[in-house]
Amino acid sequence: MQDPIPDVKTLRDLVLWGETHFTNSGLWFGHGMDTALDESAYLVGHALDIPLDYEGVDVDQPLELDDKLKAYALLQARIERRVPAAYLTHEAWFAGLPFYVDARVLVPRSPIAELIEVGFEPWRGGRPVKRVLDLCTGSGCIAIACANVFPNAIIDAVDISHAALTVAQINIDRHGLNDRIKVIESDLFASLTDQRYDIIVSNPPYVGAETMSHLPEEYRREPELGLAAGDKGLDLVIPMLQQASRFLHPDGLLIVEVGESEAALEERFPNVPFTWMEFSRGGEGVFLLDTQTLKEYQNEFDNEC
Repeated sequence: MQDPIPDVKTLRDLVLWGETHFTNSGLWFGHGMDTALDESAYLVGHALDIPLDYEGVDVDQPLELDDKLKAYALLQARIERRVPAAYLTHEAWFAGLPFYVDARVLVPRSPIAELIEVGFEPWRGGRPVKRVLDLCTGSGCIAIACANVFPNAIIDAVDISHAALTVAQINIDRHGLNDRIKVIESDLFASLTDQRYDIIVSNPPYVGAETMSHLPEEYRREPELGLAAGDKGLDLVIPMLQQASRFLHPDGLLIVEVGESEAALEERFPNVPFTWMEFSRGGEGVFLLDTQTLKEYQNEFDNEC
């Protein structure tokens, strides 16, 4: 078989070839990898079964043609199809855990992972966590990460999308968590009973109309249902604020990512003392409110149409 890139001799050459062509093709990153070099290294490594950190790998060893062809095919697919790399590999990582993903769900990338890894401390105050609600679960990554950190907790994973819940169930099965995580098809709280939770956590759609109209092509390959949230990006967040206190224990916590809609939310509710999270690995637009604060400002939330 003819070699499509004869000047590429080694693994290092191949990764750098991918970086150059990704850059020249104007690809957009941000679905797990932030740079052309990182994404090229990831795709080459995936194609050749190389560890994510390339530990112990001699990147200057000559490449076999079969290996070069496998990696080249994946790199070319990324260039030609303009889809997130995770949709090509059906693999994403969140809170240190692997997940199956495809175009039915967003690629996991929420900074909420960092909060889960520390058990939502210090805000949880060491209180036991028996039940968690993951609203807009998508791939199930937040629910599964919470189950990993809180080994005695029962998790409800809710989404309006039946297709997304199918992917979430794949991941629940793979992580062996069917006895602790239940998927529920629901429009936010609509199909839930009178269950109370210690923590409600959500990475809902929060992209406003103006931003949606200018998204790079890679983001347009993700399900619009998981991104678009009306004119200001608040169409799901406001109902959450209106209803959450009824589903929380008295000392419960609500944690929600609103991303770029943070300013719009603060403008809508200027009196509400949102606690905005800070992240060591990057990310913003995640707020926390406790049950008492939600109840204190219930009238303000309810007055929103």
